[in-house]
Amino acid sequence: QVQVTESGGGLAQAGNSLRLSCVASGRTFSNNGVGWFRQAPGKEREFVAAISWNGGTTNYLDSVKGRFTISRDRLKHIVYLQMNSLRPEDAGIYYCAVSRSAAATTAVDIYQYWGQGTQVTVSS
Repeated sequence: QVQVTESGGGLAQAGNSLRLSCVASGRTFSNNGVGWFRQAPGKEREFVAAISWNGGTTNYLDSVKGRFTISRDRLKHIVYLQMNSLRPEDAGIYYCAVSRSAAATTAVDIYQYWGQGTQVTVSS
């Protein structure tokens, strides 16, 4: 059984930064793409960022480009989401997911394993 766990969420003031981490137990995801999604209250879950199996390709939601950076440490089997210049509209539950594909896919239905999420709150 694969378990995906996110950490690093919390409260940040607008303009500040947070770094989220994602690890998977039960198996490694060295050959899989990994993505971050978020869901705000009353809204649908949306794609935020994704990284390919080797880190060579990344994709981002337009509104986070230039502020968020997804990266992975393949030796430690950790994927990070560095979030800078946070805005109140970035708030929500952030989910890490492991893709069936090796690519940095944005399609939610390609993702197979999901974490429980970590809360990000941004105060203005």
